[in-house]
Amino acid sequence: MKNILLPTDFSNNARNAIEYAMGFFKNELCTFYILNVQKVSKYTTDDLMVAPADTSIHQSVISEAKKKLNKLVEDLKEKYSNESYTFHTIIDYDIFIDAIRQTVKNKDIDIIVMGTNGATGVAEIIFGSNTLNVIRRIDCPIIAIPHKYTFKNPKTILYAIDCSGHFDTENIKPLMGAIIKYTSSLRILKIREDETITVADFDEKKHMKEFFKGINHTFHSITNVPTALAVNSFVQIMDVDMTAMFSKRETFLDRFFKGSETSKISYATRVPLLIMHS
Repeated sequence: MKNILLPTDFSNNARNAIEYAMGFFKNELCTFYILNVQKVSKYTTDDLMVAPADTSIHQSVISEAKKKLNKLVEDLKEKYSNESYTFHTIIDYDIFIDAIRQTVKNKDIDIIVMGTNGATGVAEIIFGSNTLNVIRRIDCPIIAIPHKYTFKNPKTILYAIDCSGHFDTENIKPLMGAIIKYTSSLRILKIREDETITVADFDEKKHMKEFFKGINHTFHSITNVPTALAVNSFVQIMDVDMTAMFSKRETFLDRFFKGSETSKISYATRVPLLIMHS
């Protein structure tokens, strides 16, 4: 059974990510933990003063969120009554990233599914600050869902590898699970900033060829092209339904999310992005 964390701020982006999760994990035995995080800073003194005299400040702050969570779960149970899904709601009164970290640990979470959500700031044009923080700071696989992306079976998955990275078999289970479940074709893309080829490249390709034996896979390489542009173009040309990568080197992730110093191209993901950690 999988334990899946679904953070929500009750926005359309968050609801869309939840709907994607319902489709992606169909026909599986799953427990979903739907988490809403409340911050003290978002409430004013006036908000708290209108609470009944016998109600604690904490209860006043979370009561509305609790109602929304319960309504969300009722809707999901009705809509997906034929699935083997169990739902639990969690309301935390904390800093967002701390609440995620605590839930991942306490509930033995296997994977997080959340929306990319928009935000301000050059580094967060496409990915909101909460999503970026989870990707960078939480040691748990995450699937980030683009705005308004509707679930469809991931028949073609792109596995993007940094030129300085190495093939990681130890933590690749989320990717393999998707490939096996959906009999997906795998496109392995090596991205490099120059045209230097080493002996290690041939050894790694041989290792991957053996590891993915029995799976429809192909190898590709792109040189002298900004990372974000390379991935985005490949996704469109090869009709990719999901992109997967390892969060091994922050510099690699930074090139995806905000481009290199020369290209200044931000990564506007068109398809769900699976981030694994090594």
